[in-house]
Amino acid sequence: MEKASLREAYGRTLIELGRENKDIVVLDADLSGSTKTKMFAREFPERFFNMGIAEQDMIGTAAGLAAAGKIPFASTFAIFATGRAWEQIRQSVAYAGLNVKIVASHGGITVGDDGGSHQAIEDVGLMRILPNMTVIVPADAIEMAQVIRTIAYSHGPVYVRGSRIDFPVIYKDKNYQFQIGKGDILREGNDLTIVAMGLMVHFALEAASILSLEGIEARVINMSSVKPIDKELIIDSARKTGVILTVEEHLTIGGLGSAVCEVVAEDYPVLVRRMGIKDRFGISGKPDKLLSYFHLTPKDIAEEAKQVLNGKPRLLRAIG
Repeated sequence: MEKASLREAYGRTLIELGRENKDIVVLDADLSGSTKTKMFAREFPERFFNMGIAEQDMIGTAAGLAAAGKIPFASTFAIFATGRAWEQIRQSVAYAGLNVKIVASHGGITVGDDGGSHQAIEDVGLMRILPNMTVIVPADAIEMAQVIRTIAYSHGPVYVRGSRIDFPVIYKDKNYQFQIGKGDILREGNDLTIVAMGLMVHFALEAASILSLEGIEARVINMSSVKPIDKELIIDSARKTGVILTVEEHLTIGGLGSAVCEVVAEDYPVLVRRMGIKDRFGISGKPDKLLSYFHLTPKDIAEEAKQVLNGKPRLLRAIG
């Protein structure tokens, strides 16, 4: 499977946007080599601001630039972007509804050897609860480029979560265009629905292939737009398959699984099982080892899906 870097896709798209629109400005917190905003800095040094290791100042400055009519993209690692600067994001960006784009790299446990202190596993939850904030987690580098281009031409605060590691390419040679608030059905099936974001979308597709060998057909949805979420697609899937499994490289509390549960609980109650990291911090290790340790491999997803299906008839009887 071909892999590609979401960070490189971000850097290349910023350059394209910078050539199209002189109001595009980029800020970084001394990590531009890792976030790839250095690509923009080399071409447009007059529109790039290295704020140093001062994430709060970066967000406050981005808010000021947005208030002055600029379109700021502010980047650093996800743990610092959402944790260290949360109050500035709430007060100066979300509360004011300013046009600031926060694009964070190094989300999830696949940060790897840097350990639990650097693994942002609660960032989606922290951003999702903020009024006015749009939250997006792309599934591959192609979608990342589309996301960055889309948010550059839409108004309002946005959080985009990227990754340190390269992701398998899903959307090559597919007629797909990212839309805020829309999920994408990547595989049809009638037995259950698997809703995933980020790297887990590819793993969900692999899990669906494993399940198919056993006669189980899973509908797989890329829910990159976590907020606003595609309620219509979730309810349609609940009606068609009667059971949903969510998968995320994030805490099961507050992230994608919680968002899906909120939708079905209010509009069409069905059994939802959430896969992710369960109320604990990450640990140091190689990304593939960590994914196995936290039971987030395609094989784990397939096994969980079969367990969910075992509970499906009982639940359907209970709700009539």
